[in-house]
Amino acid sequence: MKIRYRPEIDGLRAIAVISVILYHAQITIFDFETFKGGFIGVDIFFVISGYLITSIILKELIATGSFSFKHFYERRIRRIIPVLLFVMLASLPFGWMLLLTDNFIDFSKSILYSIGFSSNLYFWYTGQEYAAESGLLKPFLHTWSLSVEEQYYILFPIFLLIIFRYFRKYLIHFLIFGFILSLLLADYGSKNHPSINFYSLPTRGWELLVGSILAYFETMRNQSSDNKKMIMIMPGLGMILILHSIIFFHDQMFHPSFYTLSPILGVSFIIWFARKEELITKILSTKFFVKIGLISYSLYIWHYPVFAFDRISEFSKDNIFRELSLGMIIFILSFFTYYFIEQPFRNKINRFKSILKILGSSIFLLIILNFLIITNNGYKERLPQILQNNTNEKLFRLLKKNKSGICQPNTSDCKFNTSSKNKVYIIGDSHMEVLAFDLNGRLVKRGYQFINPKYYCVYLPGFNRLHFKTKKKVEDCDSQYHEKLKQNLLQDTSSIIIIGGRFPHYLTGSYFDNQEGGIETGQDNPYVSDSKYKSIKDSIRNEVSELSKLHKIILIYPVPEVGWHVNKKIISQWVKNKFSKNFDLEYITTSYKVYKERTKSSFELLDSIQGDNVYRVYPHKLFCDNLIKTRCMTHNDEMIYYRDDDHLSLEGAKMVNNLIIKEIIKIEKKIGK
Repeated sequence: MKIRYRPEIDGLRAIAVISVILYHAQITIFDFETFKGGFIGVDIFFVISGYLITSIILKELIATGSFSFKHFYERRIRRIIPVLLFVMLASLPFGWMLLLTDNFIDFSKSILYSIGFSSNLYFWYTGQEYAAESGLLKPFLHTWSLSVEEQYYILFPIFLLIIFRYFRKYLIHFLIFGFILSLLLADYGSKNHPSINFYSLPTRGWELLVGSILAYFETMRNQSSDNKKMIMIMPGLGMILILHSIIFFHDQMFHPSFYTLSPILGVSFIIWFARKEELITKILSTKFFVKIGLISYSLYIWHYPVFAFDRISEFSKDNIFRELSLGMIIFILSFFTYYFIEQPFRNKINRFKSILKILGSSIFLLIILNFLIITNNGYKERLPQILQNNTNEKLFRLLKKNKSGICQPNTSDCKFNTSSKNKVYIIGDSHMEVLAFDLNGRLVKRGYQFINPKYYCVYLPGFNRLHFKTKKKVEDCDSQYHEKLKQNLLQDTSSIIIIGGRFPHYLTGSYFDNQEGGIETGQDNPYVSDSKYKSIKDSIRNEVSELSKLHKIILIYPVPEVGWHVNKKIISQWVKNKFSKNFDLEYITTSYKVYKERTKSSFELLDSIQGDNVYRVYPHKLFCDNLIKTRCMTHNDEMIYYRDDDHLSLEGAKMVNNLIIKEIIKIEKKIGK
């Protein structure tokens, strides 16, 4: 029983892939981000996949009474794998040229997990937020959706075959039950576990099952709508729901969840009510939409790595002609792979055994190449010296790898040299944590016990940290955690406590704009008062002052923020210099005046904390001569004091730690140690 070709479904594929591409292109008009809900295109693909796969399986079961897994997976392999492997192989040279060491290793791991149909789990496990800026620089982040579909292709046919053979009468009940269970799980997960909720099959399965339910009624019940009024109205309503979601949905919403039902119903209305005489069906069946729909898979596979490598190299930044050429490149590559990869591999004239040999060789080559990249630490010698030293590995991860300490599982709480009674705490967010790796070794040598509580919590008793999307308390950084930490500190007297954090961000509630084009973006977990204090300033001032009565306090003043994506700017210069390892690097600077304006409230706050037990460290003096220059180089000649964000590199951390050790020596002299 052959599946009837429906051109409007290719038209739907076109809508889906165009929306995804426009979303990832991040097009803004008059500072308004258009197509900010374009990510919903992936959900459209899921419904279509569920509908078509279920239709194929059920029609084969009805016609023959059996199901050939061999033929089914052969079709899937011919359809999915060749283009994916080709794009991976084509992307490796660009990864070699443009990716820094740790990014290159992550790139290789994502390829290997994608080959193993599990990149969705890899990106979830590594904590990659899909809409975060860092995700836009990962060339194969988009393969998470392929892994979800591939996992569905493996599990669903087995499930469907068992139910069809032994519980055929109740098949629709199983499908509806699975749909409801998965949707409820997705809605719960969106509010409580948004990361795994986004990436996992159990919380995406309901979208695929919507298509399966449509296929069931069409195939098993031979049902379709013959209501002329509904046929003329529902596809239009469906398109309105889809377009509404593409234009008005956004990254901060709960997704997938009950909200996602809107575009999913829109797709269902079009699939169920589409007829040749109806307007939306006619539009979707035009050559333009059908042609794009036919190459939609190639478009989807190509667009993300092209955009990612463009962002890394800044090839098309602020250049409309280059941006347009980038779009042309994506379409040219997609047409090429459709006609010269997709079609030949899907053509049954070409024997499957021969195809398997080609695919097997390609997979083997990819495994070997990426294994070598990982085991050789990303081949950092391929990079100029400045980029070899600029590692992205989080220094707090290195701290946890130190086996000489006692670190709590699943947290960043670590203690070193626990036999010593002379204790030094370092408390604050990730800006403090990057200091801890180097500082630990220095302090242990001086005979101190070094204690490092959670890195993502700036010291704010009386405040709860909320997840940016769910608005629920982050349990490991709420007022209870701060109160417990405070009591421990008050009981453990005569210690040295190093306190700092990204105070300008918390006090202003905004990310950094260096007013020269370097505008930082992000999704932050905000702090809210539990009524003990009206403001963050009050909490810091009062609580640190209270600690200073019992302890020696070292306040770390704000590290200069950057605004620029430093590594991207360096790589952009490297590309312009034709990848020469000895290119003349232009200094990357930020305005000292902007720094002073940005940190004014932070300086006032920290200056207001007075007392004989309060010591101060000014990291900005390492980078700026505030008596002479109106501008300061935040990276000095070596350009290595920052990584790709506002965190110090190991070299920069060592410089700040030199200042901290000087203050500790002052404390030692004062107490006669």
